[in-house]
Amino acid sequence: MRFDVITIFPEIFNAYLNESILKRAIEKKTIEVKIHNLRDFTRDKHRTVDDYPYGGGPGMVMKPEPFFASIESIKSDGIPRRTVMLSPQGKVFDQVMASSMAKSIHNLLFICGRYEAIDERVREELVDEEISIGDYVLTGGELPTLVIIDSIVRLIPGVLGDEHSMQEESFMWGILDYPHYTRPPEFRGTRVPDVLLSGNHKEISLWRRKEALRRTMLRRPDLFEKTDLSGEDYKLLSEIKEEEKNEPD
Repeated sequence: MRFDVITIFPEIFNAYLNESILKRAIEKKTIEVKIHNLRDFTRDKHRTVDDYPYGGGPGMVMKPEPFFASIESIKSDGIPRRTVMLSPQGKVFDQVMASSMAKSIHNLLFICGRYEAIDERVREELVDEEISIGDYVLTGGELPTLVIIDSIVRLIPGVLGDEHSMQEESFMWGILDYPHYTRPPEFRGTRVPDVLLSGNHKEISLWRRKEALRRTMLRRPDLFEKTDLSGEDYKLLSEIKEEEKNEPD
């Protein structure tokens, strides 16, 4: 899978792409990531990418010409790409979208905005999809782009060393993850739950599912509205509610 990114700060991507899982995926040629400096597609000696907004108002607006030139140049190789703009007006990114993109035949081209906005003609003529990573304001589209690339890449077969581990992460079940422990079995007076030391895989699996449901109920109950729960899940939730009701304040 190929990712192209248009930005005026290409160096932001270097550190993250050269570490850990993404670095290995690039080295194995499982993915390809190309960062394009928007200023390389300007025509004036100052490499200008922004200008004052028509109609007045605060801030600067990113000019359309460099975006049109960059996208037309990138797409001239004939490789099919879906152009994505990071925008607070876009659909909120989630695990379902990440899974869909990881399975898609389309490579992705990300437009990272800065300043007050990008000229509206870029969105109207060049963008296939707008995506937001949440209802808050960031300085630019670089961090959201890295978030999206990271979440997609880890879903591509062969990227993670342990595919089973991926299936048990938060949101892969549609709910939060269960608590994790490692050695030592006791630390500063707190013991690892006995069931995890028992070697009884059936009981361990049941405990993990129950604790995942407990965490979701206490921290993100809204996730239940999007998740298909089994009869066993509802039984466990009833037990959890009784246990929580009897917990001392």
